[in-house]
Amino acid sequence: MTYSFQNPSDLILKTYLKNSKTIAVVGLSDRADTAAYKVAQYLQEVGYTIVPVNPRLAGGKLLGETVYANLQAIPIPVDIVDVFRRSDFLPDVARDFVASHAGIFWAQLGLENEEAEQILRQSGREDIVMNKCLKIEHKRLIVEA
Repeated sequence: MTYSFQNPSDLILKTYLKNSKTIAVVGLSDRADTAAYKVAQYLQEVGYTIVPVNPRLAGGKLLGETVYANLQAIPIPVDIVDVFRRSDFLPDVARDFVASHAGIFWAQLGLENEEAEQILRQSGREDIVMNKCLKIEHKRLIVEA
């Protein structure tokens, strides 16, 4: 049997999006043609503060914001962690997320990992979204609503 994650309802997703202000983007690179870059740029345009997370680019700037090596290095509260790393990296990101005290774990479209979900739930974290694009969901639930 294949793993199938159950996402929160649209009402909960809408609440996450409306109540959040700061979004860390894990895996954001300096390549403007990537999905991560386009989504982060969109999130900025609609009023969110984005915090780039990429150990290779830490200390530099992306989309005008300081890049951090990991979630724990971010000095401000983070509402949503939007993950753009391959599914097999999600457990590592989940561990970093648990240690960071960020609010909502959100893995992008196409990304899902059972071990990551177990790590999050075992640490008491229940605000988990996987295999959904933040930009698509924002447009669907906030802009078009």
